[in-house]
Amino acid sequence: MQGKVFIVGAGIGGADYLTVRARDVIAKAEVIICDALVDRQLLDLASPNCDRLIAGKRGGQESIKQAEINQMLVDHCLQGKQVVRLKSGDPWIFGRSLPEIFALKEANCEWEVVAGISSAIAAPMLAGIPLTEVDASSCFAVMTGHDLDRLPWEAIAQIPTLVILMGTNNLASLLAKLQAGKSADTEIAIVRWCGRVDQQVWTGTLADIQSKLPDGSLSPSVIIIGAVVKFHAELAAMTANKDLAKKKLALQDKTILVTRAAGQASQFTDLLLSQGAKVIEMPTLAIAPPSSWEALDQAIADLSSYDWLILTSANAVESLFGRLQKSSKDSRALHGLKVAVVGRKTSDALINYGIIPDLVPTDFVADALVDEFLAIPDYELTGKKMLFPRVESGGREILVEQLQQHGVIIEAIAAYESGCPEVIDPDALVAIQNQKLDVITFASSKTVKHFCQLLDRVASREVWRAWIQNVQIASIGPQTSKTCHELLGRVDCEAVEYTLEGLAKAIANTPPPNPKIE
Repeated sequence: MQGKVFIVGAGIGGADYLTVRARDVIAKAEVIICDALVDRQLLDLASPNCDRLIAGKRGGQESIKQAEINQMLVDHCLQGKQVVRLKSGDPWIFGRSLPEIFALKEANCEWEVVAGISSAIAAPMLAGIPLTEVDASSCFAVMTGHDLDRLPWEAIAQIPTLVILMGTNNLASLLAKLQAGKSADTEIAIVRWCGRVDQQVWTGTLADIQSKLPDGSLSPSVIIIGAVVKFHAELAAMTANKDLAKKKLALQDKTILVTRAAGQASQFTDLLLSQGAKVIEMPTLAIAPPSSWEALDQAIADLSSYDWLILTSANAVESLFGRLQKSSKDSRALHGLKVAVVGRKTSDALINYGIIPDLVPTDFVADALVDEFLAIPDYELTGKKMLFPRVESGGREILVEQLQQHGVIIEAIAAYESGCPEVIDPDALVAIQNQKLDVITFASSKTVKHFCQLLDRVASREVWRAWIQNVQIASIGPQTSKTCHELLGRVDCEAVEYTLEGLAKAIANTPPPNPKIE
């Protein structure tokens, strides 16, 4: 297969700001090489088998040289792979796309540029600042704040509206350059993290804006200068009043942290967003292959010897069918087996492969599965042989023990491993530290354990527990709640129905916890 490189604009963050074309090529990518500022949630749109490589540049930080990135693109393309070079904003606006295109052309690699929404356009819009207006601004210019001495400031001073990217690190020098040609009372706005939950806007004049800014880095921000900034306050107020007039959604105004598996699209996030929540995702599970495929491959070769297949997670489903494919088999290989699953998500994953489960407990917990087996009229469990692909580190031990007590021959085989990510997501950490969260959700005991491990790496347990003392702890079911009590000391709400839908409903129906005095 001929390789191809797609140089894709990722927009300002989140799938809502992607073009349809960008979403399509990401979904089909075999390799994604992305910039540092690209929203990591976009990587979840790719196939689980897609290689994800971070190759971005951040000011003042060590980063991969451009020549190395060029070579990475060429190498993967020449291997016949579909490669996405994911850049924040639009590839043509300070995106350094030309060096990569020239390298691809020299290597006779096929390439295509896919447009993205630039923060130069989106940040003013989302801050309620029109870049053009019949009286206030007949045109605007976009520029970088990196190398100020290269710009013609006398000419720039005549342009009614200026948009400056990557300018906050040189803000003092930038303001001095501007005041040489513009009035000191010229209005200015700085928009940080446009389009995200924690978007911030500061306004002022060239003379006083610095006194209104917090200490520390403001990156990534967009600076807007000109008379159009005056519209921000009025339009922001109008937007706020309009939002208040809308029908209140169940989770409106709640900021919810979703702990989930890294590299997996979160259906739960979509569910919460549809109910009005603001969502921040924190990967707490790193799904990886088991230390050896030998046992699972042997079980697949001997499928005809089993009576039942038990699946208790979507990860087990994906892993099993991945190995079936490696063995040149598909769902037809399961024709002689009955299949039992736990959980709606597991059932949905199985149905995607064309198989409807034979047994699904009414209660979405593994412990209920034995009762369902025993409820089958005139069915004798003794001597039945069952295949149970599961996480290598173990789990569902009660299920295994109970089945064995009823004479079942059950083979619990490693199908995948679930570990703790190496680092905590930076956006999630900032939200936790700044106490911007209303709810933290946990859908498994492991997400609770790894959440604690990740925070233990950045602060003492006493410190980070103080960060979340006024945050609602939400659990999907009894086993997860037990771990929450052990490690976090409390659970504020638990789903009645042990599903993601049930968890969302429990959050909506539970008032926030009272502040605790330590």
